[in-house]
Amino acid sequence: MPVGGYMSGIFGSSPVDPMQTHMAKVYACASELVPLFNAVINEDWDLVKQQQQKISKLEQEADVLKKTLRLSLPKGLFMPVSRQDLLDVLLTQDKIANKSKDIAGIIVGRKMTLPAVIHEDYIRFVQRCIAACKQAKKAINELDELVETGFSGHEIKIVSDMITKLDDIEHDTDTLQSEIRNKLFKIEKDLQPIDVMFLYKVIEWTGDVADHSQRVGSRLQLMLAR
Repeated sequence: MPVGGYMSGIFGSSPVDPMQTHMAKVYACASELVPLFNAVINEDWDLVKQQQQKISKLEQEADVLKKTLRLSLPKGLFMPVSRQDLLDVLLTQDKIANKSKDIAGIIVGRKMTLPAVIHEDYIRFVQRCIAACKQAKKAINELDELVETGFSGHEIKIVSDMITKLDDIEHDTDTLQSEIRNKLFKIEKDLQPIDVMFLYKVIEWTGDVADHSQRVGSRLQLMLAR
């Protein structure tokens, strides 16, 4: 047997590529929230429904990737990172896609609209949340380099800087979310109470996309510290 095949038989294939593939699918799923909310603002309900179906399909594809990797991940990885750490990152990534699907589902289910006063702010908010997801993907794409260097050297500084930027982006989303809530609070007496309740829920869930993205970075940071 060739040496490479023998080593592969002992240690199994690296889970890094599947982790990165899953994160790319998660990002693709979350990114569809921008055209979804643009369609909501324009009250183009055919397009809203199309976007919801696209997000649901991408979430399902991400879920298949997650389950395949989780079931095939060997218990005795010969890597400078534990199996549990990888699973924690994987499940955190998956929460981004799950939340995107939840947002799209509740919007279509209730045919939700957004008050005009928050239209511009909301698109900026969603775009910044997706920027957090993109930055998390960028950090995960460095995982193969981290493994190759044994989680040491200059690569740690590169990834640490990426995580710092991710934290900054997530902080921006917190600020934008607060501003939107304040504007909604000023007009909520003019809206149906049940609509207001669901609006606050969608705002919270949109922010969760950035929060989960930031937690991907936090999980990666814990791996760097061990």
